[in-house]
Amino acid sequence: MARLSERVPENVPGQFFVDSTCIDCDLCRQLAPETFAESPNGRSFVFQQPNRDGQRHRASMALVACPTASIGAVPKTDIQRAVKAFPEPISGEVYFSGFASESSFGASSYFIQRPRGNVLVDSPRAARPLMHRIEAMGGVKWMFLSHRDDIADHGAYHREFHCARVLHRDDIGQGTREVEIPIAGNSPVSLDEELTVIPVPGHTPGSTALLYREFLFTGDHLWGTDDGLHLSASRSVCWFSWPEQIRSIERLLGYEFQWVLPGHGRRFRADSAAAMRAELEKLLKRLKPRE
Repeated sequence: MARLSERVPENVPGQFFVDSTCIDCDLCRQLAPETFAESPNGRSFVFQQPNRDGQRHRASMALVACPTASIGAVPKTDIQRAVKAFPEPISGEVYFSGFASESSFGASSYFIQRPRGNVLVDSPRAARPLMHRIEAMGGVKWMFLSHRDDIADHGAYHREFHCARVLHRDDIGQGTREVEIPIAGNSPVSLDEELTVIPVPGHTPGSTALLYREFLFTGDHLWGTDDGLHLSASRSVCWFSWPEQIRSIERLLGYEFQWVLPGHGRRFRADSAAAMRAELEKLLKRLKPRE
């Protein structure tokens, strides 16, 4: 629970505030950009109090999603509507899970609802309201774990839904030794006709992306810029091999998709698969001189 005594000085006066436990994961700024901004000190703060019902609802959703409970409200706000807003629709049958986990540094998790079996992409916090909602939407058949950093509460979701967890062997550790579907090598693996696991080593040795129709779930391999206009990747958060990461981005040129849905970073949507390919090519031109 956020503490008023620890509220950061950048907050403007009013009901909502951010305290000093903020880890600057960016989720509140994504969910409620009219309320939250980033300070020069590397944390979020309330730069403008929400003054309409829609803004207050988005700020409450940010409060619910915050992985460190760093957002508070005085007087307290009714968050039940915000709790019920997750999973939040993104497009078609793809949803944002909300309820981020501190153990994955606030990484975004996604939920795909489909007749062939629902998919949870990376692990949200093991929050009972979210689990109840997912159960009502048909449960989870597969839990795709993009890499070792964003596994969070995967065990709790496996126990709750008996889902098969998917993770590359090169990222399996002590807490993931019992995953049901270990991926090996650099060749793509089809889970079914709609789901393809694409190895993209670089950020970690076992990083993978999941392709579902026009959606590519990228973990921490690839993301959109803050302004939503371009694709991005960064050497500063590449823990294994930057040259490998660039080669993995090149590998994505062989696939068609319009959405990039990352674990960390902003979502990116292109108008067409051709436009996405053009953005990938632009990114590679920016990155290759730094190799």
